[in-house]
Amino acid sequence: MRILGIDPGLNKTGFSVIDMNAGSFTLITAGVFRVPKGELSSRLSHIFRCIQELAAEYHPDIAACEKVFVNVNPQSTLLLGQARGAAICSAAVAGLPVREFTPTEIKQAVTGSGRAEKPQIQAMMVRIFSLPENPQADAADAMACALTAAQTEAMTALTGAAKTSMGNARFTSRGGAKSSRRAWAARVAEMKGDKP
Repeated sequence: MRILGIDPGLNKTGFSVIDMNAGSFTLITAGVFRVPKGELSSRLSHIFRCIQELAAEYHPDIAACEKVFVNVNPQSTLLLGQARGAAICSAAVAGLPVREFTPTEIKQAVTGSGRAEKPQIQAMMVRIFSLPENPQADAADAMACALTAAQTEAMTALTGAAKTSMGNARFTSRGGAKSSRRAWAARVAEMKGDKP
């Protein structure tokens, strides 16, 4: 399976393309494209076109995008939401199913902690993909998003529950990761016909 990871932003958008094969991951490409200054419509159009070009060049099977978090500045949150909308729409027009994950879900999936900082994400990407140096933060976030989608797809295939996704899991500050693992274990046991 090939996955296009997107970390949307109105000034710069991170992207990555990874392959998942039998539980191993290969980085095909990753980077950041800068969005030119100008009218909002032209900036959104630029994001749309860049995602279209990535989809056309690398032929991913699915796309994964980070969900918008509520920022201190409502205006910034709205603008980020529009950039995200342009990216998701572009992937959908290219015929890609789009998986969405919160920043906490992505951090939890790739580092084991929903409170991981950006340097920790970058360090994990270096380790997982054997990179010679830290990738740019936005590119690392896009890689992490794609990895989260890959892990979710693998777990979904394992359990045979097509509509189950990590995006539906809820992590709380008190034992959230353990609760999530227990829920996955119970679901796997249920699918096998065992008692959880």
